[in-house]
Amino acid sequence: MADRSLDSLALPLEVRAKLAELDLELSEGDITQKGYEKKKSKLLGAYLPQPPGVEASLPQERRTPVTPSSSSRYHRRRSSGSRDERYRSDVHTEAVQAALAKHKERKMAVPMPSKRRSLVVQTSMDAYTPPDTSSGSEDEGSGQGDSQGTPSSSQGSLNMEHWISRAIHGSTTSSTNSSSSTQSGGSGAANALADVMTQTRIENHSAPPDITTYTTEHSIQVERPQGSTPRTVPKYGNAELMETGDGVPVSSRVSAKIQQLVNTLKRPKRPPLREFFVDDFEELLEVQQPDPNQPRPEGAQMLAIRGEQLGVVTNWPPSLEAALQRWGTISPKAPCLTTMDTNGKPLYILTYGKLWTRSMKVAYNILHKLGTKQEPMVRPGDRVALVFPNNDPAAFMVAFYGCLLAEVVPVPIEVPLTRKDAGSQQIGFLLGSCGVTVALTSDACHKGLPKSPTGEILQFKGWPRLLWFVTESKHLSKPPRDWFPHIKDANNDTAYIEYKTCKDGSVLGVTVTRIALLTHCQALTQACAYTEAETIVNVLDFKKDVGLWHGILTSVMNMMHVISIPYSLMKVNPLSWIQKVYAYKAKVACVKSRDMHWALVAHRDQRDINLTSLRMLIVADGANPWSISSCDAFLNVFQSKGLRPEVICPCASSPEALTVAIRRPTDDTNQPPGRGVLSMHGLSYGVIRVDSEEKLSVLTVQDVGMVMPGGVMCVVRPEGIPLLCRTDEIGELCVCSIAAGTSYYGLSGMTKNTFEMFPMMSSGAPVSEYPFVRTGLLGFVGPGGMVFVVGKMDGLMVVSGRRHNADDIVATALAVEPMKFVYRGRIAVFSINVLHDERIVIIAEQRPDSTEEDSFQWMSRVLQAIDGIHQVGVYCLALVPANTLPKTPLGGIHLSETKQCFLEGSLHPCNVLMCPHTCVTNLPKPRQKQPEIGPASVMVGNLVSGKRIAQASGRDLGQIEDNDQGRKFMFLAEVLQWRAQTTPDHVLFTLLNSRGTIANSLTCLQLHKRAEKIAVMLMERGHLQDGDHVALVYPPGIDLIAAFYGCLYAGCVPITVRPPHPQNVSTTLPTVKMIVEVSRSACVMTSQFIVKLLRSREAGAAVDVRTWPPVLDTDDLPKRRPSQIYKPSNPDTLAYLDFSVSTTGMLAGVKMSHAATSALCRSIKLQCELYPSREVAICLDPYCGLGFVLWCLCSVYSGHQSILIPPSELEINPSLWLLAVSQYKVRDTFCSYSVMELCTKGLGSQTESLKTRGLDLSRVRTCVIVAEERPRIALTQSFSKLFKDLNLNPRAVSTSFGCRVNLAICLQGTSGPDPTTVYVDMRALRHDRVRLVERGSPHSLPLMESGKILPGVRIIIANPETKGPLGDSHLGEIWVHSAHNASGYFTVYGDESLQSDHFNSRLSFGDTQTVWARTGYLGFLRRTDLTDANGERHDALYVVGALDEAMELRGMRYHPIDIETSVIRAHKSITECAVFTWTNLLVVVVELDGSEQEALDLVPLVTNVVLEEHYLIVGVVVVVDVGVIPINSRGEKQRMHLRDGFLADQLDPIYVAYNM
Repeated sequence: MADRSLDSLALPLEVRAKLAELDLELSEGDITQKGYEKKKSKLLGAYLPQPPGVEASLPQERRTPVTPSSSSRYHRRRSSGSRDERYRSDVHTEAVQAALAKHKERKMAVPMPSKRRSLVVQTSMDAYTPPDTSSGSEDEGSGQGDSQGTPSSSQGSLNMEHWISRAIHGSTTSSTNSSSSTQSGGSGAANALADVMTQTRIENHSAPPDITTYTTEHSIQVERPQGSTPRTVPKYGNAELMETGDGVPVSSRVSAKIQQLVNTLKRPKRPPLREFFVDDFEELLEVQQPDPNQPRPEGAQMLAIRGEQLGVVTNWPPSLEAALQRWGTISPKAPCLTTMDTNGKPLYILTYGKLWTRSMKVAYNILHKLGTKQEPMVRPGDRVALVFPNNDPAAFMVAFYGCLLAEVVPVPIEVPLTRKDAGSQQIGFLLGSCGVTVALTSDACHKGLPKSPTGEILQFKGWPRLLWFVTESKHLSKPPRDWFPHIKDANNDTAYIEYKTCKDGSVLGVTVTRIALLTHCQALTQACAYTEAETIVNVLDFKKDVGLWHGILTSVMNMMHVISIPYSLMKVNPLSWIQKVYAYKAKVACVKSRDMHWALVAHRDQRDINLTSLRMLIVADGANPWSISSCDAFLNVFQSKGLRPEVICPCASSPEALTVAIRRPTDDTNQPPGRGVLSMHGLSYGVIRVDSEEKLSVLTVQDVGMVMPGGVMCVVRPEGIPLLCRTDEIGELCVCSIAAGTSYYGLSGMTKNTFEMFPMMSSGAPVSEYPFVRTGLLGFVGPGGMVFVVGKMDGLMVVSGRRHNADDIVATALAVEPMKFVYRGRIAVFSINVLHDERIVIIAEQRPDSTEEDSFQWMSRVLQAIDGIHQVGVYCLALVPANTLPKTPLGGIHLSETKQCFLEGSLHPCNVLMCPHTCVTNLPKPRQKQPEIGPASVMVGNLVSGKRIAQASGRDLGQIEDNDQGRKFMFLAEVLQWRAQTTPDHVLFTLLNSRGTIANSLTCLQLHKRAEKIAVMLMERGHLQDGDHVALVYPPGIDLIAAFYGCLYAGCVPITVRPPHPQNVSTTLPTVKMIVEVSRSACVMTSQFIVKLLRSREAGAAVDVRTWPPVLDTDDLPKRRPSQIYKPSNPDTLAYLDFSVSTTGMLAGVKMSHAATSALCRSIKLQCELYPSREVAICLDPYCGLGFVLWCLCSVYSGHQSILIPPSELEINPSLWLLAVSQYKVRDTFCSYSVMELCTKGLGSQTESLKTRGLDLSRVRTCVIVAEERPRIALTQSFSKLFKDLNLNPRAVSTSFGCRVNLAICLQGTSGPDPTTVYVDMRALRHDRVRLVERGSPHSLPLMESGKILPGVRIIIANPETKGPLGDSHLGEIWVHSAHNASGYFTVYGDESLQSDHFNSRLSFGDTQTVWARTGYLGFLRRTDLTDANGERHDALYVVGALDEAMELRGMRYHPIDIETSVIRAHKSITECAVFTWTNLLVVVVELDGSEQEALDLVPLVTNVVLEEHYLIVGVVVVVDVGVIPINSRGEKQRMHLRDGFLADQLDPIYVAYNM
């Protein structure tokens, strides 16, 4: 096609038409490029200006109006139904290109999301539909089919470049890059951008984009009026401190909601001393401060605008039924309605006579043939549904008038196609609320309704029970000769109810009275100058809106002939309506801009069409500002076919106010239609600023004519009190007229707000005593009383105080190259509320053949275009496969249903790009750490506020008098020897297998003898000295226990190690090897099975087998006893090493001395009251911590019987543990979280069958969960609830707390009060503070006490940084002092300072003598009103989380578990979640239990929930398969292992999304 400079040439129309044809031939491949060039130059030769340089020097002002004047641009293949052509505008396309070119300078590095192959394949082929030529190509994008993109200008290409560069640099001086390259348009910019994109894409995902760095220098530059200073965008998109005019910081409360929330949180009873405790502000969200340079309205207050007088014509009928009766009897042969078949042939002509007689028949049958004579089903005034397909206007018309004659109220609705139609449920709700019991329908439609196998029509979801009544004449009985409908003058009874779908998807019924119906017809007749027997072509939906008002109602009032064109015919032949206008010499046509666009696309085959007969072309969606380009283009092409410019009449309408305004057909061809070129920047502040069309972001609007006859219009502010707008302000149009709706059926509150609104003047006086109706349209009244509409209230999105219209955003997105990318222009834009502001979401269907690269590139460009033109960030951009968005009955996108799917995570997009970093600007300020407070202030502060220092202790061991025989002995080995002599046959250990039968047991004597033999083996075969380290690699069981005591007997130091997993040697064996090496073990003891495993080929592949120390097999023991049993010289010598991998992935071994081991056993014995007569069931891993102590040591010390249940056996038989507890009538049992989870998930549905098997948990007194983390309340509660039916006392379930420095600090035990739960404010926790709140208050977090403090244990809460003691209910690190503290790390760190810091810390003030061990866990103590066993008030310890795990983000401390809990709640398919940080970014890993299609649904949901609940922006969302998040034996997540796996790219994620 010619460069845009052609537009400035005065080319004759026929040359333009030929050029257009050439263009189409080229685009469809009917001609080669060479042939095309040749023919084109031949055509243009005569018209091209000779000297090429002259044009460029013309002054800038001489620009032709940008009416797209070359028909060729609109040559595209026809397209099938969608909603995009309204948005076509070349000027806008150029603006978009220029905006993109502007971004070209700023290279943005956007990491592409990584996706699993299966996902890529699935989306691209998923919904592939072959390109059908019949219904047109998919290219309904809103820009040129070719790649041109330079605005038409009279200066030719040189000046074009100059113009773009001016737009880019925002400067008035010509910039150096106004080079004379005339490459065809803005696509160059786009291609260059593509190059930038491909170069900067981060290929390896090992280093994330550091979001915090590209803020200021790359921040998006917004075009601002001169004199304004661009604000820098601070880190993390956080607005700076809010200041009032004189620079005073303000803490502005965001909204009444937060204020309310602040009030509900309990205040402390006395305010603490100021210098002791500087209370930060609540976490207040930033409030966008108004831009001081924003445009403000300056005009005078507008006045109400009156329409012309509604002139009463003498022969106008007194009601619509009277008109029907008149025409039906006077001229029964006059045609009323002609319907078309899909070939465009007239199918049926309905005359006025037939309409009259058939309507009477329907009226009679409705009133007399439904129900019985005594109990008719329908009485006058009742509502009935009209369900007719779009291709049968005649049946609809007969039924509608039948209802009017019978005085029943028709409710026309769409035909339900399936039980699950989008929005169908809400329609059902409308029918239910209107009390509809009867649905009138046609024969064909009735046959097509979905039916059950018995032939009954299905009950649609949410619909009332309906009687379906077919209105075809052959099914009806004839009314008796003496029956006649009662025809009254129009009154205030309801005539019909029109349905309207709201923004949120709810469906309302607008009631229109009979007088409003008649007055509206009269007003339309006067405005459109309708006369009798005119012919009108109607392409619109005749069931509602403009189609109903003109094609069914006003036409009958004036005895007009309507030619109805069904949607199905338009799909096959988009020119059909123009052909019918020509064939029937129609005077009027009612169309949408879509129909004009389709006609443009298809018109070239037509020679014999002529539009001279048209005096009025009503454009029903003229209120959409984007309809103007279709109108212009249509006029351009069809002017040669006799279309006169004044014929095009856009109108504005709304369901509530009916026709709001319509342009009158004038005879005066000189008066041009009203145009306004408005600045989008101004519009976003609700202000009208006329802009030169040079600016990038402009909206060109056309007038929709004058106010309707007999009506009054005013414009009011959209929010708050309905004050009249100023003349240069955008507001909601409101109308006062008889011809308007009167209410939303059955909803009086909403009705009052919409239909009974009294606009106020600035003085406070109402404009009129009559109420106005809100139209839902945004606009203004221009000079000469012309009405302009710039958007709809429903499409309004208010982001950070600026208004944006969804339609404008759609137009910008569709103008981005390549336009063909969006499948049939199907795109949805809406806003969602996240963190107290609206966020823009764009969802588009992508073409089936687009690649990942295309998608991502298109998405990046859309973001940049929208940013450049609207200066607003897009929160989420999602692409879905073609044809997958919910559809409306006419094939458009069902917006509210799409939004619903997005929010519940059922859209299944194939690409998602989230940009929270750029558009969330109202996060709370990052917390500034307060200067530390001195010790004296703490003391004084605590005294004044009545707080005590937070410390607590268990019972004093010295004061407890008990007959503890074990106390006589210093060492466990001695206790075992003593038991073997005194109670040789007492069973200490019983091991169960997966069937619940006893696999093995040990008495005191058996254990002693076995240990002796192992000791001999160690000395003789292992040649070990006392003090040597021995690794015990055994599965959970009896051998492990015997080997442990064997080591003690031989004077060796045992280390228990979990054996490698037989199915997974390669990954589990290296850990075994590492512990053996780090612990410096001199030999490895194990069973025969594991010896084989260690020597297998797999093991050889995983580790170097030759470097193992000697391996001893204890299945083959010597028969002799040792000459003597080793006795340590000093109780402080090493008894054993306890190795464990912490949750942060650190392998740490702690040293347990003999004294500490005995003290620990004694403490547990006293707390749990353990005696030889007791039985305790233990379902724990026996390798470290309290699990090991309970499995191996406690029975020997206390003499009770331990029933051992290896947790691995539960995977085979989940009920094993509980059945054992029930069978052995156990009172005390210990388990881990993983065991509890297994039972909750595995036995949830089996409680009844377990009951019948006799499972009874009523004897359980304590069920303790052994853990080193914050108690998992949700799990313990669901466990208690689930097994309550099996008589488990919920009070029995409790947790314990231990850590590396002290293996058991808290344990519930038997005496003492039940564990308590408190609710704390999660936001205060982030500031390291504890604020107790009521259950259920916002941001509340339940914390459960971690069991009772063990005897002999002292606890204090200290500040981890200053090491000063803290007050009661203050969050700090838990420090512990006890006889059973571990004595230090075993050289894992090789860092002595760390060792002394962890195990030998002293407070910086207060009690500086006591030596404490630091647990590394944050928590707080709280004195409760309960009493302890010793009569003191009980101190409860609450563990919040590990310091190592906590994440410092934005100056606050976050615990991963809190964020994970929120994320797991976000979607039903998220089974597990883990979070960690990576270069200041929050990374969220979620396990997806569902199809891979759901993976991308999770990205927005995860981002939303973390923003809403934690005020954090997620940087990366990783979706993985179930089981990828590593978990240790205690059921704790190994987040650091996960992080390493993620960085090393070992997770095989389904999808990784990088939020921008």
